[in-house]
Amino acid sequence: MSSTILVVDDEALPRKNIARVLEEEEYHVYEAENGDEAIKAINDLDFDLVLCDLKIPGTDGRGVLRHVRSVSPQTMFILMTGYASLETAIEGFRGGVHDYILKPVVFEDVLQKVKRLMVSKSLAWEVELLRRQANSNSESTGVIGESCSIREILATISKVAPTGSNVLITGESGVGKEVVARTIHLQSPRKDKVFLPVNCSGIPETLLESQLFGHVKGAFTDAATSQEGLFQRAQGGTIFLDEIGEMALSLQPKILRVIEDKEVLPIGSTHPFRLNVRMIAATNRELEMEVAEGRFREDLFYRLNVINIRVPPLRERREDIPLLVDHSIRRHNAEMKRTYKGVDNAALKLLMSLPWKGNVRELDNVLELAMILGDGEWITPAELPQGSAAQEENGSESLNNLRIAVQSYEKSHIENVLKDTAGDKTRAAELLGVSRSSLYRKMESLGIHNN
Repeated sequence: MSSTILVVDDEALPRKNIARVLEEEEYHVYEAENGDEAIKAINDLDFDLVLCDLKIPGTDGRGVLRHVRSVSPQTMFILMTGYASLETAIEGFRGGVHDYILKPVVFEDVLQKVKRLMVSKSLAWEVELLRRQANSNSESTGVIGESCSIREILATISKVAPTGSNVLITGESGVGKEVVARTIHLQSPRKDKVFLPVNCSGIPETLLESQLFGHVKGAFTDAATSQEGLFQRAQGGTIFLDEIGEMALSLQPKILRVIEDKEVLPIGSTHPFRLNVRMIAATNRELEMEVAEGRFREDLFYRLNVINIRVPPLRERREDIPLLVDHSIRRHNAEMKRTYKGVDNAALKLLMSLPWKGNVRELDNVLELAMILGDGEWITPAELPQGSAAQEENGSESLNNLRIAVQSYEKSHIENVLKDTAGDKTRAAELLGVSRSSLYRKMESLGIHNN
């Protein structure tokens, strides 16, 4: 990996251990033992991510965060703290923190969150590319492909974007639902306003309501100040509720009221805030089935599903793979300062034959890895996962082996976190950065039994 990371902590042992773990994953890592050193490093170098302790000598973690936001707004920021509270977490998210880690640090937790943010940064690059394309004379939309299904999606977007109607985007993980949502926003009258994505499965249930609606001072024990919610931050623009199917039933009627009343009521307040926001939601679940089984409100489903856009899996639009490969290589060339011309014929034949259960995201990750490991101008079959000439006949098996290895790692990691938390699933879900319901589903799918 080519990402550059700054680790800031006045305690030498955890700082050096975190740096070592990240370097083993081939990240470029720099260290700073106080806030002033960190600020100097940030002024001198471009960092993809800053991982900073809250309590450090000199300028504290919040001060480092403010400096990062002022001089390098594209840099991701993870806050480490042993003094975590609901208020600390919410304040951090408002100030621009992308994630936080509780001390003492669990190294698997660090790696998981760093990797997730680097994927998010890669998506941010796509967004920037979309903005440049929107400001140029290009007709490109950011939705890549020439298949019939993609043409239909683009035609639907052109009709839907100028309206204010709610949109529900469905499809498997990795198909590009957020890209579709951003394209709708960029072709809408709201294109100059904020597009705010919210991962409903990536924020613990206890935080999501406060994140979305905000709160007033004194609304709960740790609410020392009033905080603006994400709905208010998206005022005039578009809010994208990703993984809406993971949202707790208790929160769903409040989202329904936002849609129907066009106003939000911060926690603890008696004064609603009038809202002018377009809502786009996405899910990889079959919401009709979730409704039938009582896990999703029928009235909310119909309110969200005014317009439905299904993004097909990559295996249903293989003719788009050459264009997606070209787009991915050009983007990674810019990021890595490489000069790859593309994939050779044998590699393209292999890529066209694979099942791509992870869809466009998996294809992009495979190409990124090949470009990191390779050193020529063309990607060959040998540089693809489990590289060998036999891949042309058995590519599906090689990627299946890769998925099995990933699932094995996931199972081991979750079991370790459950062990560390003495089986406390709420605490384990917080450490893993997922909702409790998502943790239960993951445990069931991986065959984890914890009593």
